[in-house]
Amino acid sequence: MSELGNVNGSKGNRDQSTRADAVRVWVNGEQVDPTAPTIAALDHGLTVGDGVFETCKVIDGVPFALTRHAARLDRSMAGLGLPAADHDLLDAGIKSVLAGEPIAFGRLRYTVTAGTGPLGSERLDSTLTYIVAAGSQPPNPASAKLIVVPWTRNEHGAAAGLKTTSYAENVVALAFAQKRGGVEALFANTAGNLCEGTGSNVFVVVGGEILTPDLASGPLAGVTRELIIQWCRQEGLTVRTEPLPMSMLDQAAEVFITSSTKDVLAVHAIDERPIAAPGPVTARAGEIFARLSAEHLDP
Repeated sequence: MSELGNVNGSKGNRDQSTRADAVRVWVNGEQVDPTAPTIAALDHGLTVGDGVFETCKVIDGVPFALTRHAARLDRSMAGLGLPAADHDLLDAGIKSVLAGEPIAFGRLRYTVTAGTGPLGSERLDSTLTYIVAAGSQPPNPASAKLIVVPWTRNEHGAAAGLKTTSYAENVVALAFAQKRGGVEALFANTAGNLCEGTGSNVFVVVGGEILTPDLASGPLAGVTRELIIQWCRQEGLTVRTEPLPMSMLDQAAEVFITSSTKDVLAVHAIDERPIAAPGPVTARAGEIFARLSAEHLDP
């Protein structure tokens, strides 16, 4: 999970990371000017958000965990009822945008939409649209403040657990959090249990154990989440996935979030409640992820 805002870092870094001409873009087999019109006005991904995407971390020009991201893209495509993606074509796009001067730290994002469609929600039998982009981004802050937002995730919705391009509610929630000094927003689900952030998974540490919402609670199955669970268990830490009431945020001695570009990010406050960051368990989880992700670029 990787579409977070970053309220830290210099203004110059933020401007550089978000300049359109600093992003490399490839569309349907061709690298293009990122500021030029290259998507049809009636593309269903634009008109109704009918598409899926993946975001990978890039270090020194090398993307992380491509195989796991590709598998999740397939799950999201199937969940939306779209045809299977052409991964050979996507791989060509990835190679194209990562060629040349290596990106020291940044993100790779690739998107597949349903292609040209009508102005409504029904689909045409269209050729899929493929978009791949890559660019630098500022370094992560040392820790983050989270803001609980007044909206809920629908864990029973048709798109629950799918990484779709329909991100408007994330935009609104993240803006709400940033206006209150937060780096990320936190959602409850309709049952009143902890769910996820706008672009991250959340973990709490209670009694020395790491807890995170189970997938039935509605969060996206984050690639970093999956690896943290696997690698921390492998290293002897207790990690449990289960429904977590929102009150667990008040009981937690430590909290951290994970995403494809945030890795393991300690949380120093939730709303106005301060939290020690990084706590010892969070620091250990971060060390495990940093070490094993450096050893295994495509785990």
